[in-house]
Amino acid sequence: MNKKEKAIFAAGCFWSVQDSFDNLNGVLKTTVGYTGGKNKNPSYEDVCSGDTGHAEAVEVLFDSEKISYEELLQTFFSIHDSTQLNRQGPDVGEQYRSAIFFTTEEQKELAKKFISKIQKENKNKIVTKLEKASTFYPAEEYHQHYNKKNGRSCFV
Repeated sequence: MNKKEKAIFAAGCFWSVQDSFDNLNGVLKTTVGYTGGKNKNPSYEDVCSGDTGHAEAVEVLFDSEKISYEELLQTFFSIHDSTQLNRQGPDVGEQYRSAIFFTTEEQKELAKKFISKIQKENKNKIVTKLEKASTFYPAEEYHQHYNKKNGRSCFV
């Protein structure tokens, strides 16, 4: 019997983020999409315009009896630079922000503690935003598992 929970993370281009979470034991499903913005049902082009406020994000369905939320946080912070504001590498814009979209108050508190802990170990300011999860819009089908479909392995 698994205990299904949902987590949502944004850490730059969602293709590589999805790859990283797909490789974890206890992750049941990942979906790339858009969240944290103002428009309903945004397209990739809408989000890339920078006008919607959405982030490219990955929704992670996980079995909390096999992997903890803290382990997901550890992966999240290990795959991107949480000190870069609204960018990751060559990808620049609010849609590429570092953000944790918490789905429960427990996730919010765990994320706050985790950020506080890593901030003490980091001389640069952690800019990861903590945002209450709002509607998650799955991205177009061609974005889902993009790297696997195209024979690419692209880890951040």
